[in-house]
Amino acid sequence: MGRNSTYNILMYSHDTYGLGHIRRTMAIASHLRGENINILILTGSPIAGRFSFPEQIDFVRIPGMIKKTNEEYLPLSIKINPKHALDIRKNIITATAKTFKPHLFIVDKEPLGLKKEVLPTLQWLRRCLPRTRTILGLRDIMDDGETIRKDWLEKGVYEVLDQLYSEIWIYGIQKFYDPIQEYAIPENISRKMYFTGYIPRKVPNKDIVDRARKAYALKKDEKLVVVTTGGGGDGYTMMDTFLSMLETEPIPFCFKSVLITGPFMPMKKRNDIFERSKRLGVATYRFYDKMEELLAAADLVVSMGGYNTVCEILTQETVSLLVPRETPRKEQLIRSTVLHNQNLVDFIPWRVISPQTLRKKILDLLEHPEHYRKAIANFQLTGIENMQQRLRIFRNNKI
Repeated sequence: MGRNSTYNILMYSHDTYGLGHIRRTMAIASHLRGENINILILTGSPIAGRFSFPEQIDFVRIPGMIKKTNEEYLPLSIKINPKHALDIRKNIITATAKTFKPHLFIVDKEPLGLKKEVLPTLQWLRRCLPRTRTILGLRDIMDDGETIRKDWLEKGVYEVLDQLYSEIWIYGIQKFYDPIQEYAIPENISRKMYFTGYIPRKVPNKDIVDRARKAYALKKDEKLVVVTTGGGGDGYTMMDTFLSMLETEPIPFCFKSVLITGPFMPMKKRNDIFERSKRLGVATYRFYDKMEELLAAADLVVSMGGYNTVCEILTQETVSLLVPRETPRKEQLIRSTVLHNQNLVDFIPWRVISPQTLRKKILDLLEHPEHYRKAIANFQLTGIENMQQRLRIFRNNKI
């Protein structure tokens, strides 16, 4: 294979906030690994260590950053100048690439990395390891077209896509949402774009799912509703509305609830959710490391519509109700609309959410889920299969 008998894959996940990027990166890594394949993940996620890493997969933790505004980031934990923190991140990324010498470099979401921190590595690879394939992985929808076009023009992203990336993988379906058209992608770049389809997750067996349901002592006709906000940084309003619905409804509900606030919900708000949940007898967690089991056990999942949560729900073929945020990006709203048009999810616009609208939707979906179940059962998540196919092509064309 040229450099050595082992195929090295380096993955970058900037992870400034939330769980989505690291969960997606972990899902991809766990399926691309194989005999004589090493995978090293560069991540800023403060909870990367909570995940179990399979053999031949490891991670390098770079200092975490958190977004204050669209262009301003602050160190998540260490109290140093933000520029110094970014310099440390940039140096670690570059040094790791130079030492690891990847055959394949996969960058998640941000073409230049956080504040252009990946640009020096991309340039070094092109200059010193020109046969290394560089991949930009983009979720199905980044934001509305006007916002992305403006941002990419200002940052020179189109030139980087043309000059420094071998391929661009879109983790979605072109007929659902076409970024080539929406983001004004020129032909020289669109020729390098591959639509992989959505990325599936692990599917637990029936015994594991049955045990998960028994853990919550569900009665014969009782349903399980799981409420999750991903990382939880902006999920309080949805959970507050859900608990208000339970607090104000005089008639007992026909379901039990499990809430996962996410590790990044502010402490004061998280404590409020936990205290109210305890009074209601609702099981609540800050972090749940086996989400696939819980989602598979649920009769309905209420979430905000982030890419990874949606993929996890669709993998388990569970009916879902999305409450997508509309700021600072319209990504979740667009995704909810797109998937609703395919009968894969139902959703409530953020501007009209209330305990009353939430109650009506939840009860309707629990009573009449058939419309969505049929579409979900016929939906194929092909993301991993198509990425594995690309990897086989890369490895057969020896580096």
